[in-house]
Amino acid sequence: MLQFKIIPVTPFQQNCSVIWCDQTLKGAIIDPGGDLQKVLQVVRENNLTIEKILLTHAHVDHAGATADLAEQLELPIIGPEQEDKFWIDLLPQVSQQYGFPLARSFTPEWLNDGDLVEVGQEKLTAIHCPGHTPGHLVFYSKTRQVAFVGDVLFQGSIGRTDFPRGDYQTLINSIKNKLWPLGNETQFVPGHGPMSSFGQERLTNPFVKD
Repeated sequence: MLQFKIIPVTPFQQNCSVIWCDQTLKGAIIDPGGDLQKVLQVVRENNLTIEKILLTHAHVDHAGATADLAEQLELPIIGPEQEDKFWIDLLPQVSQQYGFPLARSFTPEWLNDGDLVEVGQEKLTAIHCPGHTPGHLVFYSKTRQVAFVGDVLFQGSIGRTDFPRGDYQTLINSIKNKLWPLGNETQFVPGHGPMSSFGQERLTNPFVKD
C-alpha cells in the first residue's frame, strides 16, 4: 500500500509529500520546493530509499529545491508536462523576485496524460490538469484512492489563474472532467492547506460544486 507524509515547506507552506511503497520502502518526493532538511528527516525516520522526484508543476514553491535535491541524491526528475518548461527556465529569476534561495533550472523527464509512474510496487497515474499552469499534472493512486493535486484544487478553493498562461475555464474543466471521474471517495493532497475529498468539494466548494 502507498504511504505518504506531508511536509509544509517554504514561506508559502507548500505541501511537499514523501510517498513510499510499504512493501519495498522505495519512495519518491513530490514537489520539493525547499526546506530539504525537513524533507530528508522524514526519509531517514522511515528508512526509505528515494528513487525519484515527481513534480506537479514548476512554480518556485513547488520546484525551487528540485535541482539541489536531484544533485544531492542523484535522482531523476519526473514531470511535469512539457508545457511548463518556461516556468522551469524562469526559476532563477522567480526565486529572486520572491526572496527564495536561488533556484536552478533543470531538465526533467516530461510526462504526458495517462503515463504511469512506479513507486516500489505501487503505480501512480499522471493526469494532465492545465489551468493553473499549462503543464500541471496530478498524481493519482488508484489502490490508495488518493490524488496529489498540486495547485489545481484546494479545500474550499481552486488554484490561481492570473499567472502567465493560466486560464480559469481551463482549470474548471480540468477539475470537473479529469478529477471528478476519479470518484467522490478519493482523498486529495492539495499544494497548500488541509486534505479533503472530491466528494466534499463537489458538495461545498463554491467554485466547482455541483
